[in-house]
Amino acid sequence: MADELIETAAGPLPRRLFFYSGGFLWQRRLRRILGLAGHELRLGLPGPGDGVVVWGNSPRTARGLAVAARRGVPVVRVEDTFLRSLRPGRSGDAPIGLLIDGRGVHFDGSAPSDIEHILATHPLDDSNLLLRARQGIDRIRSLDLSKYNIHTDTPPPAPGYVLLVDQVRGDASAPDPAAFAAMLAQAVEDHPAARLVIKCHPETLLGLRKGHFAAPLPPNTSLCADPVSPWALLEGAIAVYTVSSQMGFEAVLAGHRPKVFGQPFYAGWGLTDDQSPIPRRRRNLTRAQLFAAAMILAPRWYDPCRDSLCSFEQALDQMEAEVRAFRQDRAGHVAVGMRLWKRGPMQAMFGRSKPLIFQNNPTKAQALAARKGRNLLIWGDKAPDLAGLRVEDGFLRSRGLGAELVPPLSLVVDDLGLYYDPARESRLERLILSPLPAGSLARAERLRQRIVALGLSKYNLTGDLPDLPQGHRILVPGQVEDDASIRCGTTEIRTNLDLLRAARAANPSAVLVYKPHPDVESGLRPGAIDASGLADAVITAADPIALILACDEVWTMTSLLGFEALLRGKPVTTLGAPFYAGWGLTRDLGNPPLRRKQAPDGHPLPRPTLDHLTHAVLIGYPRYVDPVSRRPCPPEVVVERLATPVPQPRRLRLLAKAQGALAGWAHLWR
Repeated sequence: MADELIETAAGPLPRRLFFYSGGFLWQRRLRRILGLAGHELRLGLPGPGDGVVVWGNSPRTARGLAVAARRGVPVVRVEDTFLRSLRPGRSGDAPIGLLIDGRGVHFDGSAPSDIEHILATHPLDDSNLLLRARQGIDRIRSLDLSKYNIHTDTPPPAPGYVLLVDQVRGDASAPDPAAFAAMLAQAVEDHPAARLVIKCHPETLLGLRKGHFAAPLPPNTSLCADPVSPWALLEGAIAVYTVSSQMGFEAVLAGHRPKVFGQPFYAGWGLTDDQSPIPRRRRNLTRAQLFAAAMILAPRWYDPCRDSLCSFEQALDQMEAEVRAFRQDRAGHVAVGMRLWKRGPMQAMFGRSKPLIFQNNPTKAQALAARKGRNLLIWGDKAPDLAGLRVEDGFLRSRGLGAELVPPLSLVVDDLGLYYDPARESRLERLILSPLPAGSLARAERLRQRIVALGLSKYNLTGDLPDLPQGHRILVPGQVEDDASIRCGTTEIRTNLDLLRAARAANPSAVLVYKPHPDVESGLRPGAIDASGLADAVITAADPIALILACDEVWTMTSLLGFEALLRGKPVTTLGAPFYAGWGLTRDLGNPPLRRKQAPDGHPLPRPTLDHLTHAVLIGYPRYVDPVSRRPCPPEVVVERLATPVPQPRRLRLLAKAQGALAGWAHLWR
C-alpha cells in the first residue's frame, strides 16, 4: 500500500487516480503536471489504494464523486493555483501550476482543504520559508502579477473609493448569488458617502461569463469594466469587500483587512473581517504565513520550458517573462530595418500576440503603425527620425556570431534610447538606478555565479588559449570600428590602434594582450590593425572568457568584454562610455554622462552594486526566448541552453559564408 501513496506537504495521496470527465483526457498540461507529481491517470474503476480525481466543485464532479462513494476510495480534487496564466483557462491558456487536494477544495469552507490543513497545523515558523514568502509578496506586487494577467496600464479611478470585487455567475467558489447583493448593501450602509467601485472579473471583461452586477446600481456606484491592475485598484481603495474572490487574498497581501461574505481559504486567520465565520479556524497568522502555505507549500508548480516541476520562484520567473512579453507586444508591431535572416527570430520573440508586419520603408512603416494602432519596432539606430521601440542583441545572445547569422536567444527593447548611446538616457539606465524587489539581488548573484561557473559570454566562442607572456597582463579587446557603440560612445579614442596606444602609454611595463573582435577576425567587419610594437601578444580564435581569467585587468573602449570582466571580479578601465561605466564599478577615462552620478538637482545618486547592475543588464532589460519550447523564458533557462551547444542549421552556415565573401569583395572596391 505504501508504494501506492505520494507524500505531500498536506499528507499522502493515492498514486493511481481514476477520472470521469473529459478535461483530464484532453488537457495536456493538466495531465503532465499530475504525471510529474507522480500520479497515474486511469480510466475504469478504482480498487483499494486508488483514488478518484475531479476538478474542484464543478457540476461535472458528480459522476466521480458517485464512483468514489460506491468503491470506498478517496477523492482528490484539482484546482488552479493563485498564479495561473496570462489569460483565463476558458481562453485556452494552460495553468502554470495545480493545487492537488486530498481533503476538499480551498474555496469551500464547509469542509477542510489541504491549504486549510497546512494553515492550521504547519508550524510556519521556518525563517527561510517566511523570507521566501515576504520576497514573493514583494515581487508579485512589483511585477503587477495576479491569477490572470490580461490587465494593462489602464489607470484606476481616483483614489478614495470602496472596492467591491465581483465574480462570475455560477462559479463554484460563490454558489449563492444573494451573497453579492448582501455585500453591496453592506458596503452602502458602511460607507454612505463614499464612492463604490465594483471590479469585474477578467472572464467578464473578455465576454466569457457574466458577473453579478449590472445597471441600475445604487447612487455613487460604478462598474470597473476596464483591464485595470488589481494591485492598482487595491492601492487606491479605502476598504475592500469580497465574497470569495482571490482578489480578497491579494487585498490581505496589500495590507487591507477585507470584509468577506464567503468562506475562502484566506478567511478565518485573523486577517479578514468575516461575515460567515468558520469556527474551526482559530489560529492567527501573518500575511507571510498565509502566503507561504498558499503559494509555496500547497501548489505543484510547473516549468513549461524545462518540462518539470519547479519551485514557486521558478514559476514566478517564467510568468514574469510571459507576462512581460504580452504587455510589450499586445498591440502588435510594425518592424523596421530587419534583415531577411533576422525576421524569423524576431517573429519568434515579438510575434506571439500578433504576427509582426515587416516594412523596410520608414515612412510607410510609420503610417501603417498609426493606421493599425501598432508600435514601431526599429533595429538599432536604423531610421533615426522615427520614434518607437529600439531593438538590439542581448548580452547572453547565442553560441556563435550574429554576423554568421546565428539567431539570438535574447534581445533588448528600449523605449527611451539605445543602451550604447550615452548622449541620451536609456531604459537600461533607469533600471540600474531603480530599487529592486526583495530577493532580486540574491537572484542576480546566483545568475552571475552560474554564468561565471559555466564560462558563458555573449557569443560563447571557443578556442585554445596559447601560452601568454609572464607579468601583469592587461587584456585589450579590439572592436568593430564602425560599430554603433564606437560611433556613439567614444570621443578621443575611437580606433583599436588608439586604444592600444593609450593602454601602452599608461602601462609601459605591463604585458598587453590584444584580442581582435571575432567579426573582424572572420573578415566580416572593419577594424583590423597591425598591433606589433604595441601588444606583447595578439590572440586570435581564443575563448575570450579564458583570456579574461588569464589577465589581471581589462582596458577597453566600450566592449562588452568589460562587463564580462566585471562579472568575474576583474578591474576594468574604460576609455569610452559603455553602459556599465559611470556607476562606480569601473575606472572611467572616457567621461560617461554626469546623469549616472548625480540627479538634476546636483545631489549624488546611490551607487549600484555589481549584482544590481547584473540584475538590470541580464534580468530586467533583455527578453529571452527558449530555443526548445519557443516560449518567452527567464535568463536562467537560456543559461542552461547555452551551456549545451546546439548545431547551427546548415542553411544559416551557408548564408554566413556567402555574407562573408560579399563583405570581403565589397571591401576591395571601397
